[in-house]
Order: sequence, then structure tokens, then C-alpha cells
Amino acid sequence: MLSRSSPSCVRANRGMDSNQQPDRPLKILYVSGLSPNDSSLYRLWALERRGHRVVSLNAFEYQPSNPTLRKIIHRVQWGPWVTRLNRDILATAGRERPDIFWADKLLALQPQTLVELRRMGIVSISYMIDNVFGVRGDPGWRLYKKDLTHFDLHVVQRDKNVVEYQEHGARDVLKIQTAYEPTIHFPPPVGWTDKDRDRGVSFIGTPYDDRAQFLTRLWKEFSLPVVVNGGLVWKKALGPEATAAIYRGHGELFRDDYRQGIWRSKINLSFLTHSNHDEFVHKSFEIAACEGFLLAERSPGHLARFVEDEEAVFFEGIDECVAKIRRYLPDEAARTRIAAAGRRRAETSGYHNDAQVAAIIARLRTILATNEAAR
Repeated sequence: MLSRSSPSCVRANRGMDSNQQPDRPLKILYVSGLSPNDSSLYRLWALERRGHRVVSLNAFEYQPSNPTLRKIIHRVQWGPWVTRLNRDILATAGRERPDIFWADKLLALQPQTLVELRRMGIVSISYMIDNVFGVRGDPGWRLYKKDLTHFDLHVVQRDKNVVEYQEHGARDVLKIQTAYEPTIHFPPPVGWTDKDRDRGVSFIGTPYDDRAQFLTRLWKEFSLPVVVNGGLVWKKALGPEATAAIYRGHGELFRDDYRQGIWRSKINLSFLTHSNHDEFVHKSFEIAACEGFLLAERSPGHLARFVEDEEAVFFEGIDECVAKIRRYLPDEAARTRIAAAGRRRAETSGYHNDAQVAAIIARLRTILATNEAAR
């Protein structure tokens, strides 16, 4: 699957100047950790679907094989693996002469690499789903913080980040929303009903913030049929009793398994990551695209994207969550109606990768045109 975006698949070289063909396909050097389970790959697919010519480097191939050493390198972003990745980025850029260098959640980029790419006339973009200024305490930001002033465009998903990036000297910042992948997140077969659903109140994800305690209370204190899927870190977060009662499987659910987990759930929970200052979460758009019944934390970001109680249902705090679960769990007709409306909203409002990538490309074309006029 990854081979379809390898350098050997690139169909042509740079092409005519931007001012001669303003809507021509762009040639993009795309560097990220690429695997079938990473959303960075889905954005690459969206670029290809829109006709752009993508040359990719998989950052996962520039990591040590030893797990402990890999964690250390991720934290410090230093060593021969980082050096080799940056060297290969410049070599590929020199050979392919792309219009755009797209770094997608890339933490190992050295500032001098961006300086050299600019000297070569290549416009650079950083797409960053995580929050460098958040309080979650994620490691690995050492080089990225040094890169902030060197990118031509930063793409972020929080209003707060737009201001913070500008305050730290970013040249241009675009707010975008996380999105679903239409080739993976789609509705169940026609005729799907509660007879096909063996999950009551479902959460598929990670135990950030106080989610483990929240879900444990739903099960133990309020006797609700909770089902949890995700990485094995849930076992520590939940503890032995709750793990035995509500945790399913032996690891994370991806792609088909993830989609089917949504299909098989009567109610799909979606939490904000408060420690990351989230306004909305991609899980909400994925649930809606899969025509799952979405019960998400209420926030301005969610309220701006779905009509409450018509296209999704929202809650604030455990008491309202319990009330909404008890209202909708026995009402299949209402859940079916709201889930169908949520899926229509996700499609028509462009909560998918194709629309979000198109907005980014539009901004990049403006930067390219400005640079061309300045020459």
C-alpha cells in the first residue's frame, strides 16, 4: 500500500511555473511516519486523490529497531537516525525539485534543513495535529520548537495555537480541523440494526485525562453496559476489576476493526483531550462518517459542527452523560435518525480529508504565487 506513494511512482517533474498554470497539480515531498494505521497516510491519499504528485519518505524507517533506544531518540531528537533523515530529505528534494515540502507530524526536522529547502525555492508546510504548547507533557519537541520560524505555513487545529504560533514568530498559520478518511470511515450495510450491535456504551481510544475513572463510574456506579477498546495501557489505567468487566480485546483497533467497532455500538462516546486544549476531536467525525450514534463532550468546536440533538448528542459531566445514555440507549429509532443526520452533515460540510486538504492546498497556492511574483 505504501509503495503507491514511493518516489518511483512519481509521474512527472516540476512542470510549468505557477503563474502559467495556477491550478496545475503540485509536486509534493511528503515526509511523515507512514503506516496503514496513521492518519498522516490518509492525508497523503487525499493529496493523491486530488491529482497531486506525491514523493514520500517514511520517517518510521529512520528509527532504531531497539524499542528502548527508539524512545530515547524520540525524546531527544538527536543521533545518526535524525541526521540520516534530514540528509535524505535534502537529497530527495534536490533530485525531485518539488513545489512543496510537507512535514506531517514530523519532530525530527533540523532547522538548517528548512533553511536549505527555502534556498532551493521549495515552500514548506508543517501539519501538526498535536499541541506543542499543551500541558500534556508529551516529549520530543526540542527540534520542532526551533523549526517554528522557518516553515512557510503551519497547519494547526486550535484557535489557541494560531495565536501561540504567531507569538512565536510563525510566518503563516492556518487552522484546519481533523477529519475522517472516506475510504475507511463509512456507514454499515443497509439494514444494519441493534440486532447487529453487541456493544452498548462504547469507547474506542486512549485513556487520556480522567477517562478511565469516568468510564469505570459509568459501569460500576451507574450500572451501564460500558465497553472499552484501546491499547494495553488501559489495563493499568482501569485496574484489575474494571479491566475484567469492561475492557475488550488485546490492543488497539484500527481500520476495519475500528470501523466495525463503531458499527456494532449502540452509543459511541467521544471525549475531548482537555490536557491538549482540544476544541473537537477527529473521533467525532469518524463516528459520524460511520453513521454511528455520537455522544460527545459538549464544546464550542463540536457545537459549531453538529446541530445538538439532531446530528449528534452532547454532554457535560458524568450526570448529563448518564442521563443521555439512559434516554437514548433504549430508543433505537432516535439513535438511527440522529446517526443518519450526523453522517449527512459530515459529508456535506466536508469533515473528510479531501475537503481539509483542499483548503490547505489553496493556502499553499497563494504562498507559491506570492513567491513567484517576488522573483
